[in-house]
Amino acid sequence: MALTLRRNRDHDLSTFAAMLPSEEIPLINPNAKVPFDEMEWHRKWLGDQDDVSFYLQDPAGREVGFFALRVGVGPEVRHLTYVYLVEEARGGAAAEVTEHVEQAARDLGASSLTLKVEVDNAPALNAYLSAGYEELSRRQGMATMRLDLDERLAA
Repeated sequence: MALTLRRNRDHDLSTFAAMLPSEEIPLINPNAKVPFDEMEWHRKWLGDQDDVSFYLQDPAGREVGFFALRVGVGPEVRHLTYVYLVEEARGGAAAEVTEHVEQAARDLGASSLTLKVEVDNAPALNAYLSAGYEELSRRQGMATMRLDLDERLAA
């Protein structure tokens, strides 16, 4: 599927709320209220001034995915949060999604990208490993991973 990226400049989360079923909210953020509370997400989860979010669109222009990038340990590091794809867009889209995430991070001036993924989420963990992410640690069921974007460009 040829996905395109749309930066969420207006911090509009109503589109994200519409695509995210209530039963999947705890998978994206176990601390978030169910049903989706847009004000809570603005205040608590995506409210930092440097948080930047994006929508992924299918060839027909429908939003089928969402992800956010937050400043990590310094402005040259971005941390990937809240990756979500609607069910019909899953399956084979991982490489394309990670490419969009990496380009978005580069466009924000990042030289490296970090993320955390549940170790029992084999499809996501394997997608990041296949994309070249290095696993740094495992703690409390989560793997912390890192990708050197500068090194990737040089390769």
